Amino acid sequence: MEKYYITTAIAYASAKPHIGNTYEIVLADAIARYKRLKGFDVYFQTGTDEHGEKIEQKAFAAGKTPQEYVDDISKEIQRIWDIMNTSYDKFVRTTDVNHKEIVARIFQKLYQQGDIYLDKYEGWYCTPCESFWTDTQLVDGKCPDCGREVEKKSEESYFFRMSKYQDRLMEYIETHPEFIQPEARKNEMINNFLKPGLQDLCVSRTSFDWGIRVPFNDKHIVYVWIDALTNYITNIGYDVDGGNETFKKWWPADLHLVGKDIIRFHTIYWPILLMALDLPLPKQVFGHPWLLMNSDKMSKSKGNIMYADDLVELFAVDAVRYYLLHEIPFASDGTISYELLIERINSDLANILGNLVNRTIAMAQKYFAGEVLNENVKESLDDEYLMMINTLETRVEKHMAKLEIGLAIDEIFDTLRASNKYIDETMPWALAKDENLKKRLATVLYYLLEGIRNSAIFLEPFLPETSEKIFKQLGTTNKNIGFLRDLSYKLMDPEPLFMRLDMNKMLEQIEKSKEN
Repeated sequence: MEKYYITTAIAYASAKPHIGNTYEIVLADAIARYKRLKGFDVYFQTGTDEHGEKIEQKAFAAGKTPQEYVDDISKEIQRIWDIMNTSYDKFVRTTDVNHKEIVARIFQKLYQQGDIYLDKYEGWYCTPCESFWTDTQLVDGKCPDCGREVEKKSEESYFFRMSKYQDRLMEYIETHPEFIQPEARKNEMINNFLKPGLQDLCVSRTSFDWGIRVPFNDKHIVYVWIDALTNYITNIGYDVDGGNETFKKWWPADLHLVGKDIIRFHTIYWPILLMALDLPLPKQVFGHPWLLMNSDKMSKSKGNIMYADDLVELFAVDAVRYYLLHEIPFASDGTISYELLIERINSDLANILGNLVNRTIAMAQKYFAGEVLNENVKESLDDEYLMMINTLETRVEKHMAKLEIGLAIDEIFDTLRASNKYIDETMPWALAKDENLKKRLATVLYYLLEGIRNSAIFLEPFLPETSEKIFKQLGTTNKNIGFLRDLSYKLMDPEPLFMRLDMNKMLEQIEKSKEN
């Protein structure tokens, strides 16, 4: 069985994640579930990044130790990931003992082989981003990543020789066009960072205590890059003396899924670190777009934050998953609002999907007491519909191979629309009036049930609960892909999958909940 190792970036354990942060784990989950559906042996890793000055400051402000603080936040992040029904195989924490031990040994190895050296750092520091910047990198005197204030800092630090590996990385990116996706992100890395020349990277700090100690100089804390990025290998059995069989099985990762704002760390710092460790590079790094609220980036200061658990309580998990996966484009930012979410639930989930399943099963119950066989009374107008069923796998795969998740979902909904069109064309209610057309009616309903069954198979990665409900109503567990000629359906009573929502009433309810 072919392996597939997928990771998210590990979430920074400084605060509860909002829906924009949550998008990444849902996206990764859909890909992981799809790969399992296609027969891959999948390992899906996520977790929390728990060290650093920002966390130390937040912990002390909250009257907690840093460990107490990250224990609470990490638990909250995992709770949100679970609410979103994500099927990760391992939730890692950078405070795990094994991770800390391996990070210290990696630092020691890089130092001993001359890739890390001691020097003094002077520059502008952004605490929220945990990044140092030069004068020329600042934008209007502020952090180029987040726009916040920076402060001048000078301290003794260990540095990693990035410049030593620059040409090798540039050659790798140019000879592996699939390595950085989307294409615009690759061009950004080459033109903005590699071509101007890489500076050596500060990889230790002395101005705070919350982190992994440098093993040969305990004044220093291992800085975020070597600590956080290495989670992708420390948790699958890597050691500097040689990885175990688990590591050899899973590495290199097939996909690192990260936000576009941190793609530099994953496509420049991380590959160079791997080169220094003489390890293969991940096959692909995908920098996904952001989810904006009313076209604006979410932030507490703007008061425009939505949280996943609140949305799930209002709309149910699969409705929220559907919106995130379908509405965020492949390469450009998406937007979310309560109005858009309600519109999409009503138009797609209630109308197209829910209505189709409900009325098909209701007709099967009414005309055949829920037991439907294929009577093979076929007509020429069936051909187009059967082709939609039999090409669904190929059409979905075409987009999933390129991580075009929204377009893959469109292919499933095109099949559902074709099913609704097929009902209009065949008019089962008219066929039911003529006893001589009973076998034709059975054939039509059987074809519809096969269309629904195949759609439910491919909905599972995106809407797992809904897919399960559909299979339960269909009374079958058969998930063989494509049109099957000889299933015997024994259907359950139809139950609504999604209810239509009254826009005004829902918005009133949301406003009241905000007041409370």
